[in-house]
Amino acid sequence: MTEFTGGIWRKSSRSSDQGNCVEVADNLPAVIGVRDSKDVGGPVLVFPSKAWRSFLTGIPQTR
Repeated sequence: MTEFTGGIWRKSSRSSDQGNCVEVADNLPAVIGVRDSKDVGGPVLVFPSKAWRSFLTGIPQTR
């Protein structure tokens, strides 16, 4: 299990104030953590860094 106490969590700047957001910790070696912003002590989804980069590459850019 990966320890996320050193994770620096951030939320998208496009998140609204309605609380339906996820937070991402991408400062840890080799893994990315994703959690529910309403339950910061809850479970964390863990992705290998390479898989996370592939995921981000596949998201269409909107502006």
